[in-house]
Amino acid sequence: MLAKSRIVAVTGLAFEARIASGPGVVTVCSGDRERFAAELGRAVVGGCRGIVSFGIAGGLVASLRPGTLVVASEVITDSERLPTSSGWSQAILRSHPGAIHAPIAGSDSVVALPAAKIALGLGTEAVAVDMESHIAARVAAEHGVPFAVIRAVADPVHRALPEAARGVVSADGRTDVKAVMRSLAREPRQLVGLMRLGLDARRAQSALRVSRSLLGEFFSLPELSEAPLHLHAEPVSALPAPA
Repeated sequence: MLAKSRIVAVTGLAFEARIASGPGVVTVCSGDRERFAAELGRAVVGGCRGIVSFGIAGGLVASLRPGTLVVASEVITDSERLPTSSGWSQAILRSHPGAIHAPIAGSDSVVALPAAKIALGLGTEAVAVDMESHIAARVAAEHGVPFAVIRAVADPVHRALPEAARGVVSADGRTDVKAVMRSLAREPRQLVGLMRLGLDARRAQSALRVSRSLLGEFFSLPELSEAPLHLHAEPVSALPAPA
């Protein structure tokens, strides 16, 4: 049984879960769409005070470069506008002066190509997209718990995801290296794109680590966080700019 004072951190990738983990936090990480909502629901029923969606995202607007942090004002799908908790989001923004506060899109499939990213951004007015936040938002609404989103842009809007990077996440959120290698063997020219994606992902991971250090034990949830000592830490905007 989870302690009632805990935060449930929602991620889709194993490295995101490692960064998010810590005292007062239970991580739910799954690359299996069908299992994900059920696992999250069980974690919430076990006891939590809030749900946070934490990890990387794809950029949908040209102004967002790799490593840019987005604190979502809402999560938008084809048929829904799912709100985040205003008080929690504002608390996060106070300790993240370089973060963007804007809508994020939730997608059930990978948005891989620049044209699709641009179209999604124009259609939703979202600045980034991920595959977990909309699921987390629905579960939070169902159980009546606060909800927040903190995402770091990995692939910018103009960057296409190589075929070798699509559909290669296993059920436990880890990359299926054998699947990546098989795809590369079929189409070796993907290697350059994968290398660029790797550089983008490292910038996003760096931003997430800085963010996690600023968020503290309970991800800055006002009801649980004491007067934070991290407000004078180095702002996320001080991260080195991408080349």
